[in-house]
Amino acid sequence: MNQPLEMEQGEQPSRDYRRITRAIAFLNERQPAQPSLDAVADAAGLSPFHFQRLFRRWAGVSPKQYLQYLTVEHAKALLGASESVLGASYGTGLSGPGRLHDHFVAVNAVTPGEYRTGGAGLTLRWGVGDTPYGAALIALSPRGICALSFVDGASDEALTQLHAAWPNATVKHDAAAIDAARRRIIEATAGNGQVLVHLSGTNFQVSVWQALLTIPEGQLATYGGLAQAIDRPGSSRAVGQAVGRNAIAWLIPCHRVIRASGALGGYRWDRVRKQAMLARESARETSRQTRASA
Repeated sequence: MNQPLEMEQGEQPSRDYRRITRAIAFLNERQPAQPSLDAVADAAGLSPFHFQRLFRRWAGVSPKQYLQYLTVEHAKALLGASESVLGASYGTGLSGPGRLHDHFVAVNAVTPGEYRTGGAGLTLRWGVGDTPYGAALIALSPRGICALSFVDGASDEALTQLHAAWPNATVKHDAAAIDAARRRIIEATAGNGQVLVHLSGTNFQVSVWQALLTIPEGQLATYGGLAQAIDRPGSSRAVGQAVGRNAIAWLIPCHRVIRASGALGGYRWDRVRKQAMLARESARETSRQTRASA
């Protein structure tokens, strides 16, 4: 897969993403009316020509094609295709060396002792950088990415959460190191390389986060499905809490978990962002399948 065009061409992905989210919110509100390209472009603050160009660069499909990926019916269809393979994918993933379905991610998890010490002796470096889904605070430990939190404006809350997750670590701002890490993430998500993530949580939380990594791009899971996959049937509520505590957005794909009804459910980094991520991933997966069958 090629590197995403929004990064190749030196654009401002956070600005582009804000326009995309305005368009998605507009499409959500007026979906039954099937709004015209001119109307959606106006909501995004662009001419129809520039909006169409921006949208195709970001999503890989036209706004009209993208609309089909925003429906509950589409989500239900994805659930039906995904749930049956989740448990098998989880078992296969755990048999490998800490590397699960999203092959660009490898996992380092803290030991119980390290978890209890709250990062004592570690130095974490942090900064803010652009992603296809907006600006994000990214933090690095010596063992990998330990936080990726989308920020819409000030990063104070995300930084507070980083301190809370690693209360005894030394936390330093390092813009250069984080920009290099951000570039590695973009390259890895495009199929060029791998990133390490450093997970800090209880054994149960880590097992849930590892299960999230077995959900392929373009597929979905339910909380109950995740509970079954980790051999904890009946723990859907606890699984949901663990999903909500995931500190590494996008890379640990908690956005791929929805309710059994097909409803999106919540997302700590904004529900519209979750919808944008899922619809874009569906579009990308459809494009891959089309190319493969050609």
